[in-house]
Amino acid sequence: MPGRALASTLPAPADDPAPAIAAAVVEGFDKHYALFRECARAAKRHFEAGNFLAIHHVARDRIDFYDRRVAEAVERIEREFGTAKLDAAQADLLWARVKLHTIGRLIEHRQPECAETFFNSVSCKILHRNYFHNRAIFVRPALATEYLDAEQPAYRSYYPRDNGLRSALIDIVLDFRFERRFADFRRDLGHVLAAFRRRLPRPFRPESSFQIQVLSSLFFRNRAAYIVGRVANGTQTVPFAIAIRHAPGGELYVDAVLTEPVELALLFSANRAYFLVDMEVPSATVAFLREILPDKTAAEIYTMVGLQKHGKTLFFRDFLQHLRHSTDRFQIAPGIRGLVMAVFTLPSYPYVFKIIKDKIAASKDTDRARVKQKYALVKHHDRAGRMTDILEYSDVTLPRSRFAPEVVEELRSVAPTQIEEEGDWIQIRHVYIERRMRPLNLVLENADEATREHAMIEYGDAIKQLAAVNIFAGDLLYKNFGVTRYGRVVFYDYDEIEYMTDCVFRRIPPPPPGYDEMSGDVWYAVGPRDIFPEEFATFLLTDPRNRAAFERHHADLLDAAWWQRTQAAIRSGEIAEVLSYPDAVRCAPPLASRRPRAVRRKVA
Repeated sequence: MPGRALASTLPAPADDPAPAIAAAVVEGFDKHYALFRECARAAKRHFEAGNFLAIHHVARDRIDFYDRRVAEAVERIEREFGTAKLDAAQADLLWARVKLHTIGRLIEHRQPECAETFFNSVSCKILHRNYFHNRAIFVRPALATEYLDAEQPAYRSYYPRDNGLRSALIDIVLDFRFERRFADFRRDLGHVLAAFRRRLPRPFRPESSFQIQVLSSLFFRNRAAYIVGRVANGTQTVPFAIAIRHAPGGELYVDAVLTEPVELALLFSANRAYFLVDMEVPSATVAFLREILPDKTAAEIYTMVGLQKHGKTLFFRDFLQHLRHSTDRFQIAPGIRGLVMAVFTLPSYPYVFKIIKDKIAASKDTDRARVKQKYALVKHHDRAGRMTDILEYSDVTLPRSRFAPEVVEELRSVAPTQIEEEGDWIQIRHVYIERRMRPLNLVLENADEATREHAMIEYGDAIKQLAAVNIFAGDLLYKNFGVTRYGRVVFYDYDEIEYMTDCVFRRIPPPPPGYDEMSGDVWYAVGPRDIFPEEFATFLLTDPRNRAAFERHHADLLDAAWWQRTQAAIRSGEIAEVLSYPDAVRCAPPLASRRPRAVRRKVA
């Protein structure tokens, strides 16, 4: 590594602060990761207690923990070591040495890859310059995480050939040490066995290697806990996730068994809230998940288990690697150009890049600060599978040669303060990156009858499910929704979103006697947060084919009463949840009055 070679040849002063700074950085990360793990432990306690609102709060608050620990580490280093007084050259040489000492401290570390990302965050905050030398940050990982594991392995293996599949499943559940009883565990075992029998080939012939491997930690999100694992039999592997929920009486029951690749991909979708999961060695958990989720990148999986900062690091490394091995250029993204964002994309890469314009159209009644607040709201909110996740970056430097001329002209025209051109490089001061989808308006333009019907069902479902989690999308035009590779409609334009509880949904009052229908005047007062669902049909359903499909499935969205009822449910404290799996895979819930059954091991 060039940085290592250079730094190792530099003589260090006798009172070199680099070792102590490296220790401070690692201590800052260790504090962060201890709090991160405590969040997952708290989630298990809250799940056992049925305190689902607390799980939501923990998941939301945890997102900000990383930035707080980085700020603490920066403040400590600048206060104790006076790094703010160094000039650029001195700082570069110092941080090259700090990096080497940090590597030494991470050799036996259980989360070295995440600690490297933390180091980058701290060093970039302290150096706070436009460009950073590779020797002062971890551009590439310095330490391998393959075969790294905890004293208690990341997953446990069970062998049904010994005592039978039913006994193995009982052992799996007992090892998670649930404090609550299951309402009818025998019944739940039947559901799990039936799901495995449907997925495994018939007749099933167990090989000598037949085993069930299960991650040692539960995955928590909203009201459910998930057991995640795989059935391995010879060369065949069947991944699974078992959703466990509370029955009406408070006992536990198996709500669903997911075994199909699409079901698992949607469960681990970045369009949902991140999981709470306790991991001593996150790389081992991620490696296991990558084997059962082959379509997911490591960046996506790190993000989904709550380590979104390291997910960002991996995403950008993947992106730079893609740039090295491709030659196409950034183009203006297809579709109707927005009034708030300039959007461009690299055709060979499945993401779009969004920059807030300097001058936002007056009709939007917003500004840069408020747009950033909306995007931050989405990051912290339950996205319910209907809002795409966002990667936010600052000071991204890209080669000018990879930009088509019209993109450069567009950015110069609409966002000049957000770019800096220097020689062969263009630096973007602030950018959001989202997965690219087919805009819904383009899908509907040439859709056949079946595609149109499905798209309009999904469109209405997206609006309803967002409303259920207290989000009103605001601008409901088709161009603000996209269709994913799984055919789901997802919202991705956040500059006008509002909490449902902040909106006023009204019916249009009848006109007064003698009102001239040809007049353009409105006969009723309209407040700044007033919304009239009757108008949705006028502005959104102009195509008769779209309107017919929408009214067949979602006519209630055109009535203010539906929105008012949804608001009332939210205000009552009712915690809505949009399930992370389809109803088709759910098991029938047990009766609340059924006597709980204990789960006990057989004693030899």
